[in-house]
Amino acid sequence: MMLQIKPILSALRRHKAGALLIGLQIALTLAIVCNALFIIQQRVAHLSAPSGIDEANLVVIENGWANKWNTQEADAQVRADLMALRQLPGVQDAVASNAYPMRGGGWDQFITLTPDQTTPTGDASVYLGDEHFLDTLGVKLVAGRNFRPDEIHPIGNRENVMPPVTIITKTLADKLFPDGSALGKSIYAMSNTPTVIVGIVDVLQTQSLSNWQMQHAYESLIWPLRAASETGIYYILRAKPGQLAAVRKDAVRTLYAQNRMRIINNDGGVMDYAQIRQKAYDSDYGMAILMGIVCAVLLAITAAGIVGLTSFWVGQRRKQIGVRRALGATRGDILGYFLTENLLISVGGAVVGVMLAIAMNLWLVTRFEMHRLSLFYVLAGVLLLLLLGQGAVLAPAIRASKVSPVEATRSV
Repeated sequence: MMLQIKPILSALRRHKAGALLIGLQIALTLAIVCNALFIIQQRVAHLSAPSGIDEANLVVIENGWANKWNTQEADAQVRADLMALRQLPGVQDAVASNAYPMRGGGWDQFITLTPDQTTPTGDASVYLGDEHFLDTLGVKLVAGRNFRPDEIHPIGNRENVMPPVTIITKTLADKLFPDGSALGKSIYAMSNTPTVIVGIVDVLQTQSLSNWQMQHAYESLIWPLRAASETGIYYILRAKPGQLAAVRKDAVRTLYAQNRMRIINNDGGVMDYAQIRQKAYDSDYGMAILMGIVCAVLLAITAAGIVGLTSFWVGQRRKQIGVRRALGATRGDILGYFLTENLLISVGGAVVGVMLAIAMNLWLVTRFEMHRLSLFYVLAGVLLLLLLGQGAVLAPAIRASKVSPVEATRSV
């Protein structure tokens, strides 16, 4: 094969335009495919991120009020609603909250270790809930204790209440106190009033799933405040195994029986976590599918270009191939010639493509807050394009190897 390199390079110099076009096509395809595969991997990893809750048995009801209430009136109704919901035969527990994991946005607070600290140590998603919050969501307490009933207080809309105690996630605890001494320590959430960490839970995903929030994806805290907003709240119910469908139906009926002056939309007002996850990650599903289609189309176009160019070259060189066959070249020699020729073009395109892939990723990082492209995806893309090129050239190369020595005697 090494002996063929010189004549191959000589032949390519005579066909510069075609070789250059295919090389550039391979380079551009490699750059896009590497980044597309990396984006797909990031999106798939995003889709499979654990929430830390019992998704299989949870129902979320978005409850709005049809009349105006003050905090005390709203809280009285919320407590009556929760008592009725917890008595349903299919309900394991229930809680009222301001939000739920994967909601798509919500309340977050900068966390500091001192009241005068200017640069926050963490950025936590804030959940409001009473002593039933952990059991309702199925969140695992790994250190400390749950809230006591006497620590729970109502909070209305636009009220600024800083509770004396809080429960935080292990991720946030490790970030705030890397030495593992978070329990019992005080933290500050954009306030001069400290709140003491009384419990640490294992995993509780944040409300927002946006790119900027990903670095804080599991930095969450729970405040012992019962949501009593006069505009509306979320009721989160944990159904007993196998009772999810019944709970969805009975819960809405029970709430209306408690008070008709509420608004629960038929479309999206009651959702289980299969629906919540689908809605939350809809853009990720779409992006992964789109990137997959882009990769498939580009690879198909590149393969077709290689097949077309090589077929054209075979047609042009039939007499030359016949002469080589007449001089003793075997079918394997002819096949190897075209495979080597294509490999040289592919390697040249791949070298340019690697540089383009890195440049494209740097642009995406600065514009869209993406992660740096892993070397693995660059190497995987190079290997994929080289294999694709060799596979695409195989059919016309085999046809070339079948050219008869008699072609050397033809004048046309």
